[in-house]
Amino acid sequence: MTTPIDYGSMVATGRQPNQAKRATVASFVGTALEYYDLYIYATASALVFSTVFFPSSGATGLLLALSSYGVAYLARPLGGVLAGHFGDRFGRRKVLLAILLVMGFATFAIGCLPSYDSIGVWAPILLVLFRIAQGLSAGGELASSCSFTAEHAPQGHRGFYTSISATGAVFGYLLATLSFMAVAALPKEDMLSWGWRIPFLSSLILVVVGVFVRWWIKEPEIFLKQKSEAKVSRPPLIAVLREQPVDFLRVIASSLQIVLSVIVPVYGLTYATNVAGIASSTMLNIVAVSYFAAMIFLPLGGFLSDKVGRKPVLIAGNLIGALSVWLYFWAVAAGNVPMIYFGMFLSFSIAWGLINGVYPIFYSELFSTRFRITGFAVGLQIGLILTGFSPLIAQLLSTANDNAWWPVALVSSVCSVVAALTIGSSRETYKSSLNGT
Repeated sequence: MTTPIDYGSMVATGRQPNQAKRATVASFVGTALEYYDLYIYATASALVFSTVFFPSSGATGLLLALSSYGVAYLARPLGGVLAGHFGDRFGRRKVLLAILLVMGFATFAIGCLPSYDSIGVWAPILLVLFRIAQGLSAGGELASSCSFTAEHAPQGHRGFYTSISATGAVFGYLLATLSFMAVAALPKEDMLSWGWRIPFLSSLILVVVGVFVRWWIKEPEIFLKQKSEAKVSRPPLIAVLREQPVDFLRVIASSLQIVLSVIVPVYGLTYATNVAGIASSTMLNIVAVSYFAAMIFLPLGGFLSDKVGRKPVLIAGNLIGALSVWLYFWAVAAGNVPMIYFGMFLSFSIAWGLINGVYPIFYSELFSTRFRITGFAVGLQIGLILTGFSPLIAQLLSTANDNAWWPVALVSSVCSVVAALTIGSSRETYKSSLNGT
C-alpha cells in the first residue's frame, strides 16, 4: 500500500528547498522577460513611436503613443482572470509557460512591424493589437509567478524568496533601459528606421531561457493538496468575490502605489526630454543607475517584511515616495542633473524598491490557495488601469498648466497616500500560514 504524501508537513518543515530555489529562479527569469518587454514598449512610446506609428498626428502623436502604452492595462484584468482561472484550477506551471510564450510572440511581432509610412493606418492598428496581447500576458505574470514562489518558500522566509522573484521585474526594466541606451547612441535616422527594433527582437533570447527554466519546475505541494482534496474553486473569480470581497477591494485600492513606478521613470523621461530639454541619453543613464540600486532594496524590503511585517515596510515605501516625487520633478524641471539622480534614488530605488519587494507576497498571503492567483491578479490589474494611463493623465495635466510639473507630483503623491491608508486598514499577514487555506 502506498503511503500518502504528508503535504502539510512538507510545506511546514520546508523539505523542498531545491524546489523553492528553482521556483524562485524560474519566476525571476520569467518576470524579467515580461517586464523587459513591457518597459521597452514604454520607452519606445516615449521616444520613437510618435514618429514611427503616428507621424500624421502632429503634436498629438505623443499623446497617441502614450495612449497605446495604456491600452495594455485595459487588457490586463482579462489576462488576470484567465491566468487565475486556469492557474487556480489546473496548475501554476502551465499558466506560467503560456504567459511567457504570449508575451514573447507579441514583443517579437512589434519589432517586425512596418512603419506608418510603409502600410499606413494598419501600422498603429497592429501595434495596438500586439500591445493588447502584451497586456493579456502581463495580467497574470506577477500574480502567478510570485504566488508560485510563495507556495514553495519555507515559512518565515516567504517575503525574501518572493522579493527575489519580484526583483526580476526591475532587472527587466534595467535590461530594457540598457538596450535603449545603446539604441539612443545611434544617429536619429537609424534609430527611427531600424535601431528601435533591436530591443524588441532581442526578447526572443529571453523567451528561450525563460521557457527552459520554467519547464523543469514542479507544482507547489500546497496546490496539489488542494487539488487532491477537490477543493479547487470553480470558477475562482466567483469564489473570491463571494468569500473575500473586502480583501479584493483592498488590493484594488492599494494598487495605486504602483503609479509611482510609472510616473517617475516613464513620464519623467517624457517630461525631461520634451519639456526640460534634457538629453535622452542622460535620463536613460539616471534611470539605469536607479534600477540597479532598486535591485538592492527589493530583497531588503522582502527580508525586513519577514522580520517586522509587510505593512510597516509598504507604508514606509509609500510615504517616502509621496514626498520624494516632488524633489524629483522639481530637479527635472530645473535641469539639475545631480538632484535628478538623488530624487530618482529616493522615489524609485528606495520607495518603489521597498514597495515592489513586499506587495507581491502581501497580496499572495491575503487570499486562499483555492483562488490565490485570481484574487491577486484580477484585483491588481483592475487597480493598475489608472497606472497604465497615468503618463497620459500626467501629460494632459501638465499641458493644461503651461507644462508645469506640480500637477504630476500631486497626482502621484495622492495615489501613494491612498495606498498607504488602505494598507494600514488591512490585516498583517507575515505570520500567517498558507497551508490548508
